[in-house]
Amino acid sequence: MKLYTYFRSSAAYRVRIALNLKGLTYDAVPVHLLKDGGQQRQEEYRKINPSGLVPAFQDERITLTQSMAIIEYLDERFPAVPLMPHDAPGRARVRELAQIIACDIHPLNNLRVLRHLVHELKLSEEAKTEWIQHWIREGLAGLEAHLARDPAAGPFCHGGSPTMADCFLVPQVFNAQRFGIDVKAYPNIARIDAHCAELPAFAAAHPSKQPDAE
Repeated sequence: MKLYTYFRSSAAYRVRIALNLKGLTYDAVPVHLLKDGGQQRQEEYRKINPSGLVPAFQDERITLTQSMAIIEYLDERFPAVPLMPHDAPGRARVRELAQIIACDIHPLNNLRVLRHLVHELKLSEEAKTEWIQHWIREGLAGLEAHLARDPAAGPFCHGGSPTMADCFLVPQVFNAQRFGIDVKAYPNIARIDAHCAELPAFAAAHPSKQPDAE
């Protein structure tokens, strides 16, 4: 198995966590999003992922380029350590929480969006940071409200063991902290993130532990 990854990519970070939780060995292939004009844009990499984004995952069966699809594929192929609940309502809830992060928060502070704000719309660095912080805070507030109201939230986003939702939450917290957001304002998010950080699978996936970390 290969994972085309960048150490600070939230989406790649999600997949690293999932692979680690399942105890799967893989080859990490760094794709630097800033060097050489963005290695993800180069023709060689676009043959693997035509969208020019990370991550991309390959095994002997398939190439996948979306973190949620990759994690669900891994969960179906290697079910011994499940990352989705066994019941339909539980699976739907986990997908809902993951999609709040993947659809409502992450795209608005993705690197290509930020580049467009600066290079095309001529926003200052201060205005760009304000944009990032606004949308992360708004998204985290919504996620916190979901976690606070649902009795299924336990030590993790759903129940007593990690699910795909936790694979999404932890990288988003890391991203929020990079931009100066204090997640203590979101007590359930902060609690779950701290609990996950104690697990070796999450710790080993942290950007600072990656071979391409800078």
